[in-house]
Amino acid sequence: MQRSLAVAALSALSVTGCTASPAQPSGSVPAGEPFSFRVLATGLADPYELTWGADGFLWVTEKTGKRVTRVNPSDGSKSTVATISDVYSTESQDGLLGMAFPANFLHGSNDVYLAYTYNAVPDPGVDRRAKIVRFTFDPAARTLNKPTDLITGLPASTDHNSGRLLVGPDQKLYYSIGDQGNNQFQRFCNPIRAQDIPTADDVRTRNWATYVGKTLRLNLDGSVPPDNPVINGVRSHIYSYGHRNLQGLVFGPEGRLYSSEHGPKADDEINLIQPGKNYGWPYVSGFRDGESYVYANWSASTNPPCSSLHYNNFVIPPSVPQQPETAWNSPDYVEPLKTLYPVPNGYNFQDPACGDQAYICWPSIAPSSIDYVPANEGIFDGWRNSLLVTSLKNGALYCLRLTQDGGSVQGDITQLFKTTNRYRDLALSPDYRTVYIATDANGLSGPKFGPPTEKLANPGAILAFTFTGAG
Repeated sequence: MQRSLAVAALSALSVTGCTASPAQPSGSVPAGEPFSFRVLATGLADPYELTWGADGFLWVTEKTGKRVTRVNPSDGSKSTVATISDVYSTESQDGLLGMAFPANFLHGSNDVYLAYTYNAVPDPGVDRRAKIVRFTFDPAARTLNKPTDLITGLPASTDHNSGRLLVGPDQKLYYSIGDQGNNQFQRFCNPIRAQDIPTADDVRTRNWATYVGKTLRLNLDGSVPPDNPVINGVRSHIYSYGHRNLQGLVFGPEGRLYSSEHGPKADDEINLIQPGKNYGWPYVSGFRDGESYVYANWSASTNPPCSSLHYNNFVIPPSVPQQPETAWNSPDYVEPLKTLYPVPNGYNFQDPACGDQAYICWPSIAPSSIDYVPANEGIFDGWRNSLLVTSLKNGALYCLRLTQDGGSVQGDITQLFKTTNRYRDLALSPDYRTVYIATDANGLSGPKFGPPTEKLANPGAILAFTFTGAG
C-alpha cells in the first residue's frame, strides 16, 4: 500500500504510465494532447449514473429528472426509456441513483436494476428510504416496464446516500450506502452508525437501519447470499463496513472490487473491498496515522446536549468527545490502497480565498465515481490496468496505475481533462478509446487554489474525450 505524498503530487508519468494533462480552459484540451474533446449531450437533470449499454448506447439516470435516458454516442440524441414517478428527490443527494446491467443484458436477459430514494409515508409526511428495483427492458418499444421491488426500506437521507449499483462477475448485486451525512452540518446530532452491525432479529424483520456506511451484496432477487460474510455472528446483506460515502464501485483484475470514497476534509480513499472487512470510519479517515483528523462525536455531547450546540467545521466544543485515530483498532480493519490527499497536523483548512465556501479548497477532491481499464484492453498503453476516478470539486479525471495483480497502486496519481465542471460519473467505450463524463447540473467547482465558482462550463451534460493517437 502506498501513500500519496502531497496535494501537489500531480505529475506526469513516463510513456508507460498515465499521461498527464495540466489545468486547462473549459471546452478544450491543450495543443499536442492526444485527446479530442466534444460536448456530446446537454440538458440532463442531474445525471448520476452513466453506463455503456450492450445496445451500443449510453444509459444515464437523471437524479432529479427521475428519468432513465439513452444517449446515442454518435450524435448525442436522447430518448427516455423510463420516468419513475415514485422517485423522491429534493435536489440534494437523493433521487434516482444507481443503475446496473447483468453481463448477459440483451443476450439472454432484459433486466435492468435501478436504485432510488422514495417516500415511505403518505404526503405531507416524509420518511425517506431507498430501494433497489428490477425493471424489464422492451427492445422494440425501447422502454423499461414491469418494476419489481427487490429490497425496500433501506436507509436514505438528503446527504451521503452513495447509491452506486453493480452486478458483479459472480452475478450478485453490489450496492453502496453512505453514512447519511451524519455528525456534520444539519445532521450533526445524528450518530454515525457505519460501525454498527444488525442482529439476527434485525435481518429477520428486515430492519435495515444499520446498513448505513456499508457495501451490500445481494442475490438478484434481493435476498441474502448464503456465502456472504458472517460479521459479529450475523450473516446479512453487509459485505463490508466502516465507510463514509462510497460514490464509486468497480470490479477490476481477478474479480477485485474497488471503491472511491469521500474523506471529511482530506484523505479521500481508494479502497480494495474485501468481504467482512472494516474500513475504519468514523474512527479513521485515510490511513490510521493520527494526521489531520480526530473523531469528534458531536452526537455524544451531554453537557450541554448536542441539540444546544452550533456546528462548526473548525472549532470543536469541549463537551464533544474526541478520539485520535491511533486510539482505535479492529482485527478486521483494512487500510486504503491510496489516499487523495493526506496533509500533516496543523494544516490550514480555512483558505481565505474560498471565504464561506472553504470546503471547495480542502485537499480532498470529492471522488464521485471509479472505472477500470483492463491490462489487455484499449489502444492507449498509458491507461492499461488503471483506475480512473472523477472529481466533483476539481472537474478532473484522476488516473491511478495498478500493480499487475491489482493489489496496490503504483506511482503517482495523474490529473487529466480539467474543466470548470463537477464530474459525476464516467463510462468507457468498448474499445477504451473514449471517456464519457457526466457533469452535475449545478453546484460549486473550483481549482485547488483560488475562489470557487457556481458558473459551470457544461452543466447537466455528457462530455466525450477521445484518444486520437497524436501528441
